[in-house]
Amino acid sequence: MNKIDLTNQDKLVEMVEVWKEKLPKAEICPMSAKENFNVSNLFSRILELLPEAPPYFAKDEVTDLPSRFFVTEIIREKVLMNYDKEVPYSVEVEVEEYKDEPKIIRIMAVINVERSSQKGIIIGHKGAALKKVGTDARKDIEAFFGKKVFLQLYVKVAKDWRSKDSKLKGFGY
Repeated sequence: MNKIDLTNQDKLVEMVEVWKEKLPKAEICPMSAKENFNVSNLFSRILELLPEAPPYFAKDEVTDLPSRFFVTEIIREKVLMNYDKEVPYSVEVEVEEYKDEPKIIRIMAVINVERSSQKGIIIGHKGAALKKVGTDARKDIEAFFGKKVFLQLYVKVAKDWRSKDSKLKGFGY
């Protein structure tokens, strides 16, 4: 029972009795999350009652998602952070090549846009905008995987990809 800080002692005793009657086998644990009253006792009791189960993943496994997924998400994040308005929402990132070598990861990724005007915006004057996205993404990918990364980014027009089922399916939607 939470929010016992909102009631008086007599009302609390009455409420505990009502719940004991309705759920005779249940343990009633009055608490106040706001006031941090009895929270640690409840948490300890829950841990005592949880059954041990075999782990779903090995201890060194952080996720069941492939490395390419994280690369695309990091690149997409950099696009969202570096461009204004609607352009970032018309972007889909595909990793076309991913080679994990002993000392370096080599990645070739394509940033797909819907219109040619967006391609120019993503690339920027003399490639400066795309270079910034690539540098920012590379640094984060290196930090994530803990090794050097060689990242090549390309921009391609995939006309109206958001309204084509085949493109959406190809991108994993």
